Amino acid sequence: MSNIATDKVTIQSMTTTKTDDIKSTVAQIKRLEALGCDIIRVAVPDIPSANAITKIKEQINIPVVADIHFNYKLAIRAVEAGADKIRINPGNIGSDEGIKAIADVCNKKNIPIRIGVNSGSLSASILKKYGGVTPESMVESVMENVKQLNKYNFDNIWISAKASNVPLTVKTYRLLHEQTKYPLHIGITEAGTEYAGIIKSAIGIGSLLMDGIGNTIRVSLTEQPEREIDAAITILKSIGLRPGIDIISCPTCGRCNIDVIELTKMLESKIDNVLMSKLRVTKPPHRPPFLYHNLTIAVMGCAVNGPGEAKQADYGIAGGDGEGIIFANGEIIKKAPMNKLISELLAVIEAGADN
Repeated sequence: MSNIATDKVTIQSMTTTKTDDIKSTVAQIKRLEALGCDIIRVAVPDIPSANAITKIKEQINIPVVADIHFNYKLAIRAVEAGADKIRINPGNIGSDEGIKAIADVCNKKNIPIRIGVNSGSLSASILKKYGGVTPESMVESVMENVKQLNKYNFDNIWISAKASNVPLTVKTYRLLHEQTKYPLHIGITEAGTEYAGIIKSAIGIGSLLMDGIGNTIRVSLTEQPEREIDAAITILKSIGLRPGIDIISCPTCGRCNIDVIELTKMLESKIDNVLMSKLRVTKPPHRPPFLYHNLTIAVMGCAVNGPGEAKQADYGIAGGDGEGIIFANGEIIKKAPMNKLISELLAVIEAGADN
């Protein structure tokens, strides 16, 4: 039996705007909401940024995590301003007095704290003990920070322990899953630009989720955060943890007599608008249409595997010589020339979306 997680795994991203630029920050968060972001983290480097959380929360629909470093007073102000969670690395907050103050205010408000350890934040003593960054050294750093909070009767804790190295990150989280009871925020930190970063994240996050490890995820890219949400949803959808539109398409070969690449791109560009028109009015208006439809659509180029693959999808195309056959739920619906295949397929999908 697969160990794949069955509870809802939520998607997190982080704004790239200056948090005290409320207008820009809210606009970016709303774009991320519209793509399927569940939780948003904002940087809080100063008091104006902490104060801005109040106005930001008035205009958005998802929880806000305040990212705090160095100054415990910023965490306290962020909680007072309405932050839903605090992310700290206790090792850089400073004195025990500061840790206690954060724990006290979060206990009072019932606000969770995420301990965020990464491979670049380990103490010199831990690095010396383990001879460098290892899964064991990462876990020990996490547990030291947990003990700091536990000392002040705080146990509403989330944990992240990320590295840019995929095997190191995966091994660290597997150890944490074995040794702790706390929910885990998973991801590959500093994964890189879009192409490489998505591949690293898909391997690391996907491996952990398939083991049943992970409660929230972030795909960390050197890219606009909207791309993080697209990638995260695709990862979750690929392993059955999110509904969504799954377009399966063949890689094409010399047997193809239709332009599968162009047809697939055309389908991707138009499918959301078709499904948007079929949403019930009870659905939250800020959420994207694919979150309420779970469809597999096939675009296949020839008669070798095409008909069989298309029949297994909810809807599909199997190509012929300049034309194609449209399927729905395993049944042939009609033929159409290549220049009408997508419009005819979308009409069939739209007609069936309410069924």
